[in-house]
Amino acid sequence: MSLTVVGSIAFDAVATPFGQRERMLGGSAVHFSLAASFFTEVRVVGPVGDDFTQTELDVLENRGVITEDIERVSGQTFFWKGHYEFDLNTAHTDDTQLNVFGDFQPKLSEVSKQADLLFLANIQPDLQREVRAQCPGAKFVGLDTMNLWIDIAKDSLVQAISEVDCLLINDAEIRQLTGEPNLARAAAAVMEMGPRAVIAKQGEYGAALFTPNGFFALPGFPLEDVRDPTGAGDSFAGGFLGYLDGEAGEVNQETLRTAMGYGTVLASYNVEEFGTERVGRLTRDEIESRLVALRSMTNFSAAAN
Repeated sequence: MSLTVVGSIAFDAVATPFGQRERMLGGSAVHFSLAASFFTEVRVVGPVGDDFTQTELDVLENRGVITEDIERVSGQTFFWKGHYEFDLNTAHTDDTQLNVFGDFQPKLSEVSKQADLLFLANIQPDLQREVRAQCPGAKFVGLDTMNLWIDIAKDSLVQAISEVDCLLINDAEIRQLTGEPNLARAAAAVMEMGPRAVIAKQGEYGAALFTPNGFFALPGFPLEDVRDPTGAGDSFAGGFLGYLDGEAGEVNQETLRTAMGYGTVLASYNVEEFGTERVGRLTRDEIESRLVALRSMTNFSAAAN
């Protein structure tokens, strides 16, 4: 099995009430690929500038991520600066410098095009469609997006959504996309566009899975120490699709639920420290231990009459 992700590779500057970093490795494709690498072979596609060094590549390659499709472009790597409020649910963008990402035209190797699973991280919808067209044999395709594209490129986004199997989106954005204030109705409206699965991300409150066969939800894993939520959604997606590609065997209601569990666990580790610091030294044993704990928290028996 193999998994390809196309998205941003970035440097982030982040401040939270619990610390800050002036320059750390980030980007949707980075967080996704690190999480997915615990389950399967991951190929990452995205541009970097002259300031991206072997030190940053080592973070990915030490986890076995295949970096051959990272494109080196003259200039500076995509940069994002932001800060979070005390509850960490609201991010404020202080500075965005697209740099080499501004002219990004995804270039996939033949091996990447043959991926069994494909993740279209948060990039311009027309680019997502172009990548999807280059991977006609992908058996399961996930797509992430954001409110910006709903505002300025909705028609293109809806078309991109119609061409994938799973949409991952936060609960505010799915309501904005569909015009439905009710989450269940909003998910149903998205499935009418084409996807067979919709995941509504709800931050610290977890995530909800909608399919034509039913509904499933998990809470966020309760943590006493949360430092930085940047990349949590992409880490969730990496755990989710990574498990489906590497270990699920087939995509069905049961394996989708298990994938939700792994996604929740990877996201929980991501937020414990800044950037890639915690996931970079994470072990599979730690993942399995937390999955067992999550399962015990979410299992109950009906009271006897």
